[in-house]
Amino acid sequence: MDARDADLKKELNATLQARRELGEEYEPALVESFLEKVDQRIEGVVDRRVRRQLAEQQMVVARGARSPKPTDSWAERFGFGIVSLVLAIPLSAIGAYYGHLPGLFVTWAGIAGVNAVQAARTTPRPFGGRGSGSSRNGEWQD
Repeated sequence: MDARDADLKKELNATLQARRELGEEYEPALVESFLEKVDQRIEGVVDRRVRRQLAEQQMVVARGARSPKPTDSWAERFGFGIVSLVLAIPLSAIGAYYGHLPGLFVTWAGIAGVNAVQAARTTPRPFGGRGSGSSRNGEWQD
């Protein structure tokens, strides 16, 4: 049991004891007083959580919009390229068999598109790309 829960339990016991001593006519005031204490406790917890989240968000903003990924490496790019080429062979065969020459073009357009997206994701962009502060909080600057 948490110390705060123990304090709250003591408050509840004190409220119940006061109700026994004072009688039923004071019950609404006693319950209201206890609920105010519970409300204050909840507000304190919520305030601490909100302050913690705001501090975490400020740290993220201070460090930059994006933290560096440990997976953005030469090995990842090389592995993706090898897997892409290995899968291109059966995909090309399937595309050529079912779609003939247009099917082959569509297949290779898809392969090139996937590789282009991967390259754009893992390669720093020239002229103010990743980490240069060209955008803030994911928004474009004017």
